Parts: sequence; structure tokens; C-alpha cells
Amino acid sequence: MNDSRIAGLYKLNVAERIEALRQHGWLSRADADRLRDGRQVLSSVAADKIIENVVGVFGLPFSIAPNFQVNDRDHMVPLVVEEPSIVAALSGAARLARTSGGFLASCDESLLAGQVHVTGVADPEAAMQVLQAEKSALLDAANDVHPRLSARGGGVRDLDVRRLELPDGTPLIRVHLLVDTADAMGANLVNSICEAIAPTIARLCQGDVSLRILSNLADRSVVTATVRYRPDSLAGNGFDGEVVRDAIVMASNIALADPHRAATHNKGIMNGVDALAIATGNDWRAIEAGAHSFAAASGRYMPLTQWTVNTDGDLLGEIAIPLKVGTVGGTLHANPAAALGLAVTGAKSANELALLMAAVGLAQNFAALRALSSSGIQQGHMKLHARSLVAAVGTPDECFDDVVAKLIESGEIKRWRAEEILEQVTASTTRQKTPNATAAGKVILFGEHAAVYGRHALALPIPDAVSAVVEPAEATTSLAIPNWGIAGKLDFDDQEGIAAAIALILQQLDVRGRSFAITVDSRLPRAMGLGSSAAIAVAVTRAICDVLELPIDNERINAIAFECEKLAHGTPSGVDNTLSTYARPMLFHNDGTLHIEPLSLTEVPPIIIACSSDVGLTSEQVAGVRSRYERAPQRYSALFDEIDSISLAGAELLQARDYKELGLAMNICHGLLNAIEVSTPELERMVILARSAGAAGAKLTGGGGGGSIIALCPGAMDSVQSALHQAGYKTLVLQQ
Repeated sequence: MNDSRIAGLYKLNVAERIEALRQHGWLSRADADRLRDGRQVLSSVAADKIIENVVGVFGLPFSIAPNFQVNDRDHMVPLVVEEPSIVAALSGAARLARTSGGFLASCDESLLAGQVHVTGVADPEAAMQVLQAEKSALLDAANDVHPRLSARGGGVRDLDVRRLELPDGTPLIRVHLLVDTADAMGANLVNSICEAIAPTIARLCQGDVSLRILSNLADRSVVTATVRYRPDSLAGNGFDGEVVRDAIVMASNIALADPHRAATHNKGIMNGVDALAIATGNDWRAIEAGAHSFAAASGRYMPLTQWTVNTDGDLLGEIAIPLKVGTVGGTLHANPAAALGLAVTGAKSANELALLMAAVGLAQNFAALRALSSSGIQQGHMKLHARSLVAAVGTPDECFDDVVAKLIESGEIKRWRAEEILEQVTASTTRQKTPNATAAGKVILFGEHAAVYGRHALALPIPDAVSAVVEPAEATTSLAIPNWGIAGKLDFDDQEGIAAAIALILQQLDVRGRSFAITVDSRLPRAMGLGSSAAIAVAVTRAICDVLELPIDNERINAIAFECEKLAHGTPSGVDNTLSTYARPMLFHNDGTLHIEPLSLTEVPPIIIACSSDVGLTSEQVAGVRSRYERAPQRYSALFDEIDSISLAGAELLQARDYKELGLAMNICHGLLNAIEVSTPELERMVILARSAGAAGAKLTGGGGGGSIIALCPGAMDSVQSALHQAGYKTLVLQQ
């Protein structure tokens, strides 16, 4: 059974969340791919087949609330909603509920009422007796309308007849056909049954059919759910758990006493119910109408939930809400996003989805009442509003949380204040962390893997991608790379990894006995084929020499970085360390002697780098290619020769700024890299996504097996970057 408890899901980026859901079994590989590529979105072409006069598709956030457990079964909850704090509140409420058994939910029956209203009846009482006498025949006739419904376990179960009166006292007969629609929402099914059987009903009543349509008051499909929270789980933010418990009960009782409060109380419930209904392709408008009608069925508008305290002092919550939902039919087949949302829930039937939906409504109500009873509902909203504002002013990832915290602390959640704080934080960071040295990252335009076998490679620098601050320390050498979550004392007994590389640098510089505090700032993500390890080696080497005033030239720095690359990658080509050291576009090859041809470019080429969700370990890919080369040396040599010729031609195209032909060459080279088996399905999807968004060419860059792609985007930088961002991928742009 899949576990819905995924700690820290909110801390991950979009691509990482998708991968986490896949690894936990909530997404198939195909569905994960659709989310990454944006193919879960309803297209305009498909939308045009659903409703009339379509001119586009309107987007809303598609989110996931983890942690739900209903009747001892775990669920993920997909939510389509734009209101801040709903997703976080639901996740937190479900997490707390797990500690006391989760949610219990049930539905005794699930019937939808089709209504036939008959007017002009001379003798209503006699007409009703006739209908009761013909009940069996009417049910048979109604079931004949949709024989396949009965075959699926559904069908018309009962017929209920009542006498009503219009405002002027005119009698009216209402006939309810109570239909079990199985796993379908059932509106069309019920409507067609009503239309088919209405003439017979009118004839038997000797009256006229006025209306024949379903009722959205699904009071024969009422779902109940309960939950229990221990008082100690309610404590927080300086509030005692029992105080919060009692305040929640008081808020519940106020809703019982005040219809105006009950309306807002129920709106909070529907925040969760509607968002799940939309995400699974269900008719949220019908659900809303039914819920509010049910709340007013007593003649006075009432809350859908009630909170009490049991004899053990625990907080008990209960919801009763009419829910007639579907897992087949409707827009599920036409809208891929709805089908995906349904799949994520893990619900196996419409009944199970309804139980989950009721639990979500109860959890959302708990979260709202808890916030009202303690820190206040606005605090959560303003925290998320602050994050939106900080993102809107273009805050870099490395100081995002700091700016958010300062904005909330200021009490002025305004755009101008966010801009002001960002400027202050940026200035402070610049003053405090003036680097001793910098180094470039790299992208290989052409020549991956072929360069290891003496062929040419064409590579471009990512200038100043890594910087290092080094200060003398008294006892031990420490390393901090905040962007990578690394901080602490280095263990020089470790024979691999960053510690081994730093130890090698200290040995090469003959300062092994000295201690340093090393801080590295990297714009390059780790293990993405962008030369991060070489850039760190170059930056740290330069910074140590700067602090100790040791004379060193680029040739020596490059040699040290190359030795570090051997530790990281086994048999490196020399591309990464050379680019990191010299930060120049270059064509080079290594036939035992390194030959470098610097290139002069009149402009920075319009290249976007996008990082996949999987790391690409160059050492593993180099070893894999080596193994395959040794099994088929002639075939691989031919492929390397082809890549070599593309690298040479690509250098000329790059200098001539012939981006159209350069893009075609990139596409061909990507195919050759796929042939040597270093691409992955995700890299292929990213390449297709970039090309579809307007890139002249796109290919993997670096070792492959994960990592990154590059896209050449003359005149299409914004569209390609937007497409990649929407699919959840982080991007970098080459800079001078």
C-alpha cells in the first residue's frame, strides 16, 4: 500500500515533487512525464470539443496535499485552487489526524434523484395511488432506458411520490426516481431516464409534465466522516492545546447559532471539497448547490460539521455532506488533467472518492477553525502572500527565504517593501561575501564523450558561476556550500568526494598543514553536467592562493583542477577544468597533448540551460560508454568521428552566428548521443519541449544519464524558458 506521508514535500521544487510522488507510487512514470512536460493541461483543441466558443484555456494551480488516511487507506489529495494556505492547511490537518487513526468515513447509500413534476392533475390523491400501483412497471421501464447501467451494478432503485403545492395553492405531483449511478456522476444518465419515463408518468396522472431533470440536492447520498485530535497535538504558537480545543468547539457552536457565521464556516469546508472536485473532473457547482441546500434543509441554514469534546478530552469532528461524484464519464476522458487528478487520489471507486472528499472537507474546516482559534486565519494567508510578492520582485533562490522572513517581520506585506528588503539583503550579502576568487562553469555544445577518445569538443563558459571565500582557521578546515546544503568540518580521511578534492588542492599547494574556512557560492546545481566540481576546484585553488599570497598561473590552476576531476570522474576529458580556468569559448581536443583553440565571439549565443530531475554522474556515464566502446569499437569510433565533424563545423557556425544551421547540428548531435546510450527519457522530453517552444536546436549537455540540456533560442528565449519553467525545470542563461 502506498504511503501518503511525504515529509517536506513543500520544500521541493516542482520537478522534485513530481519525482517524489512517482517514487512513492502515486504517479505512474507516464503520468509523471505528462506533468513534467505540461501535457496534463487541457489543450484549446480538446477544450473546443467540450464547450462552445472556446478561445483558450484558463490555468489554475494543480497541487497535492499529502498525509491523508481514510478508513486505514492512504490517499494523496489533488487540489485545483488559487487561494493561498488551503493546501498547507489540509496537509497539516491530515498529518495531525494520522497520529490518532486518521479519518473514518461512510456512506450508507448513494442515490441520485431524478425529478418529474406533473401539473394540471384533477385528482392528485387518485393519481398518486395509480403511480404506486404501477411502481414496479415504472421501475422496469426506467431501467430499460440504460440497460448497461444495471449491468454495471447500478440502476433505478426506487420511486417516491409526493403531493406539493405551488404558491397559489395549485396542487403538484413530484415523482422521484432514485438512481444508483454506480461510478458515474450520473447527471446525463438521470436526465435521460426522466425524459424517457415522464410521458408515461403524465399519462398515468392525467396531467402535464412541467419539469423532468435531476435534483442536485443529493440527500440520498450523504457521506459522513469523523476525526479525533488529541489536545496535545493542538498546541503551538504559544497556545495551550486544551485552550485551542475549546475555542474550536466554541466556534462550531457559534456556527450552529448564527447562520451568517455558518455560511463562512461552510465556505471553508467547500474550499477543500471544491478543489478536489475540480481536480478529479467532478461537477463542483452541483456539489456546492447540494451542500448548501442540505445545510438549509431544516428551514434554517446550519453548519455541515460539528465539533465536540469526548470523555477523554479529545476533540471530535464530524461532517455530514451530500456527495454524488463520479470516477467515469463526464469530462474525465476529454480532460487529461482530470484523469490524472483522479489517478493520484488512489480511489478505486466513486464511493471511495466521496469518502475522501468528505474527509477533505472536515480537515479543511478543522484547519480554518484552528487558525481562527489561535494565530488567526490572516497570518497564514499573509505568509503565502509574502512569498508571492517576494517571487514577483525577482528574488534569487539563495536569499528567497531570508527576504520572506524579513518581509513578514516588517508587518508591511507590500510589493514596494519586498523590493526594498531585497535590495538591502543583496547589498548586505555583497558586503559580507566578497569572494577571493571565481570560476566558470561550462556547457559542452558538441563533443561529449567523443572528447575522451581524442576528438574535438566545442564548449562555452558560464562566467563567474562559482565563487569562493577562504579565510584562515585555527584548528580544522571547514566547507560550506549553502546552495547545496553542505556545511561542516571536512574529513580528510575520506578518499572521495569534495573532501578528497580539497585535500588534494591543499597537498598540491603544499599547505596541507594549514586550516581554512571555505565558503562556496554556486549558481550551478550539483551533478548536472555543468562543470560544478571543476569550477569549485578552480575557485577554491585561486582563493587559497589569494589569501596566502601564493603566486600561481592559470596553467598550474588548470593542472590541479584536472587532478581533482580525476577523483570525481575517473577518466575526464579535460573540458571542465579548462573551461573553468580560462572562461573562454574554445574548441579543443586531447590526443595525449591538450590542444586548445580559443574562439572569438561577437555576442553571447542565446542559449538556455535546463536541469532535469535526475543527477547525471559523469564517472558512471564515462565508464558505461567505455564498456560499450570496447564491445563495439568500430561502431563507436564511427559515431565519435561523426560527433567530431559536427564539433568542427559547429565552431564555424557559432562564430558566424548562423544559429539556424547551428541548431540543426545540435539536433543531429543529440541523436548521436542517444545512439551511444547516454540520453534518458526525461532528457528526450526536455529536448522535445524546448524545440516545440521555439528552440532552433536542443540537446543534452555533459555526461548525460540525467543532468541538463541546452537549447539554442534565437528570438525565442522567453517562450522556451517559460515552457521549461511551467514543466518544473530550473534554468540558467549564459551571461557575459
